[in-house]
Amino acid sequence: MVVQSAGILLYRLTDAGEPEVWIAHMGGPFWARKQDAAWSIPKGEYEPGSDPFVAAQREFEEEIGVPTPNVEYANLGEFRQPSGKVVTVFAAETEFAIDRLASNTFTLEWPKGSGVMREFPEVDDARWVGLADARVKLVRGQLVVLDALMDSLRARGVLSG
Repeated sequence: MVVQSAGILLYRLTDAGEPEVWIAHMGGPFWARKQDAAWSIPKGEYEPGSDPFVAAQREFEEEIGVPTPNVEYANLGEFRQPSGKVVTVFAAETEFAIDRLASNTFTLEWPKGSGVMREFPEVDDARWVGLADARVKLVRGQLVVLDALMDSLRARGVLSG
């Protein structure tokens, strides 16, 4: 069975008309000292038959700590990840800001083999970044999402070329 996930990709245009995207650094010890290919759009799994947009909104709130902005969202499509997981992504333009990140947590034995269970945030940082930076920071399987966003913005005449 294919694992399904859904996420939210927020974007905004700078004064120069360049897109920036809101991405999140994955929490926990595996990602702690990594920056390149260690960020993701806020997303999470959902059960087959569930509404992916509802799941994307739920996961955003769990990972960022605030509800999704009340703006119009567009379905960018479904993207198969190298793991085989399929991520449905919804995008929206917004001037989003938070006072502080408040991610939910997960429990993990750390250090591995120690028998000590510790809590870690699912997301330990989130911010606006330009597309060039996002292409370095995002996990490789999500780079196609940036391409889809750019194609969508060009098709709507928001960006040229």
